[in-house]
Amino acid sequence: MSEKMRKDEVAQAVNEEYPYIIEMCNITKEFPGIIANDDITLQLKRGEIHALLGENGAGKSTLMSVLFGLYQPEHGEIRKNGEVVTIKDPNDANALGIGMVHQHFKLVDVFTVLDNIILGVEPNTAGFLRKKQAREKVLRLSDTYGLNVDPDAIVEDITVGMQQRTEILKMLYRDNEILIFDEPTAVLTPQEIDELMSVMRGLASEGKSILFITHKLNEIMAVADRCTVLRKGKYIGTVNIAETTKEELSNMMVGRDVKFVVDKEDAKAGELVLEIEKMCVKGGAGKKDSVHDVSLSVREGEIVCIAGIDGNGQTEFVHALTGLTKVESGAIRLLGEDITNKSIRYRNTHGMSHIPEDRHKHGLVLDYSLEQNMVLQRYFEPTFQKNGFIRFDAVRDYANDLIDRFDVRSGQGAVTTSRSMSGGNQQKAIVAREMDRSHKLLVAVQPTRGLDVGAIEYIHKQIVNSRDNGTAVLLVSLELEEVMSLSDRILVMYEGEIVGELNPKTVTVQELGLYMAGAKRQQRGEVTE
Repeated sequence: MSEKMRKDEVAQAVNEEYPYIIEMCNITKEFPGIIANDDITLQLKRGEIHALLGENGAGKSTLMSVLFGLYQPEHGEIRKNGEVVTIKDPNDANALGIGMVHQHFKLVDVFTVLDNIILGVEPNTAGFLRKKQAREKVLRLSDTYGLNVDPDAIVEDITVGMQQRTEILKMLYRDNEILIFDEPTAVLTPQEIDELMSVMRGLASEGKSILFITHKLNEIMAVADRCTVLRKGKYIGTVNIAETTKEELSNMMVGRDVKFVVDKEDAKAGELVLEIEKMCVKGGAGKKDSVHDVSLSVREGEIVCIAGIDGNGQTEFVHALTGLTKVESGAIRLLGEDITNKSIRYRNTHGMSHIPEDRHKHGLVLDYSLEQNMVLQRYFEPTFQKNGFIRFDAVRDYANDLIDRFDVRSGQGAVTTSRSMSGGNQQKAIVAREMDRSHKLLVAVQPTRGLDVGAIEYIHKQIVNSRDNGTAVLLVSLELEEVMSLSDRILVMYEGEIVGELNPKTVTVQELGLYMAGAKRQQRGEVTE
């Protein structure tokens, strides 16, 4: 009998004896002021795609961090193929064949993409680093799974979407058999999501077992075999996807029925709020402009959405608009005033609010408390200071009000360190701060990234209310469903240029996709009704 036949027989015997490759039994994990996981049991079958669903702060990422060795549970045990295992750290997890794509990337900003992928498993001969073989494997994986990345790019210089792909490649490079995907599609385009779904199905068909955390019910219905639902740290139930619906899953998740359609009346556009004229923003060394000759306007009482595939200049455009980077040429006018060279604070205090794409880099000071982050742009106002001294009671009261209104969940309330909060609740904190400030222009970039369906419903309603109260909203989104349902006008950006202005009432998703892919383009001034 050959060695391969013997191994196959052993594997088949294991599968027959132990239907579950991983079992997390009665897991309890506590943090100060909160029980993140309360006696949760999760069973993963070999070769299945198992979705983990729950509201922001329900304990999903914590449970997966326990499986990956980042946290140690207070109670419970983990079994692999029926045998109890100890996972003290990620090295133990990797040794057991467990890999994880994290929601908040575990990348070294100053390293290249290739260096990040091989970090910890560097190929070497006699102590000398050998990157050629690793590079070939990364390029092969990148090509096979459609995760196109530049292995020589520095991580801090690439988009959030590219960083996500680097994380996925990092796991695939290690040939793990149990794959944890923590919100892997949060920053991917619809086309990239479809490709990733195909990748996941292929991995499962090869015998790999996948745990898939997501808030997107369409993805669960499309790719998962079973789904386990958590709510406020407790186990609600596990269902077969073939026997359930989106409505049932959303009800299990939030405990009530959720509306999936945005209710809004036609826009009543008023005075001009934002006018951008022939903006150009430099690209990297030796590259053409990231943003080239972009002109657009947004009026009060309307939502204008910039749609496009990630990496086509949206990030650079928003950074220039909000003052994070310099404009090479062109003009930005807010309420008729030229703010092209004004500071970020000036823009903030003169009518602009900004929900940033990267909540960690540009949205929060992670080691500040939640209440400190809530007043980052307002602490100098008379409401929050007197004679140069912070009025801490006023800050606390204001933060508690926003926490209540926007349902921001944290273990210790207003004094919680922002770093310790779930990604979705960090996002809700930023949305609450920016939407509550007095503003005439709201620049919202991926505002519902990483949020559950209940929170998305609420944020969409707040954006529409803001529009109806006379705010000009510039929305930048990779979510086609969000683009189509929220927008009053759609501007498509491709390779740093506006290539189409479309009416969401008449354009089809397919036609929008052609503009996004660069296969279709309008002449300047032309509008598709």
